[in-house]
Amino acid sequence: MLTYQDCAALSGLADDEIDALAEHERCPEIIALEMGNYLLRSPDGVARISACIRDDIAQARAVGDVAHSAKLKLVLRHFLETHRPHAAHGSAA
Repeated sequence: MLTYQDCAALSGLADDEIDALAEHERCPEIIALEMGNYLLRSPDGVARISACIRDDIAQARAVGDVAHSAKLKLVLRHFLETHRPHAAHGSAA
């Protein structure tokens, strides 16, 4: 039997990236993990996941949660550096 940690390791996503997807989709982490795994293998998946994280950043800003917004910016930066072949380091903000 596979554990959650096994599935997360196989997904190619970091825990914070899974958490951001779960937050965006308002779903349990295991569902976000499966969705993220699927999206990473689709042609526009990196762009779609990036958009979800950017939406989360905008939502955090809208409610004045500066700390969460900053954390999500780091999540986005890591995601782009990991999953976009030619990501510019300054494009996450």
